[in-house]
Amino acid sequence: QVQLVESGGGLVQAGGSLRLSCAASGRTFSSYTMGWFRQAPGKEREFVAGISRGDGSTYYADSVKGRFTISRNNAKNTVYLQMNSLKPEDTAVYYCAARTSMYVIRTDDYNYWGQGTQVTVSS
Repeated sequence: QVQLVESGGGLVQAGGSLRLSCAASGRTFSSYTMGWFRQAPGKEREFVAGISRGDGSTYYADSVKGRFTISRNNAKNTVYLQMNSLKPEDTAVYYCAARTSMYVIRTDDYNYWGQGTQVTVSS
């Protein structure tokens, strides 16, 4: 069982930056593949970025590639999402998710989810 707690959301102007953190409970964080998803009002939840267990391969949605960076610190049981050059269309609730498989997937077939953190980008 893994519990995930996101933090770091807030209000930022377009062009600004935020760093989201997701702290995981438990001693086996390194054995989980991690993902970030987001859901804007009236829209379906969508994949943002993922990082695999093991070799730490990273994957991004086309809409954030080159602006967002996902990373993990297994010693701190934490995964991060550095978001730069933010746009109003990045406004959403951002969720952290974990799955036991070694593969990052872009669907929401993850075993554990956090409660989400709100990111609002003003124009």
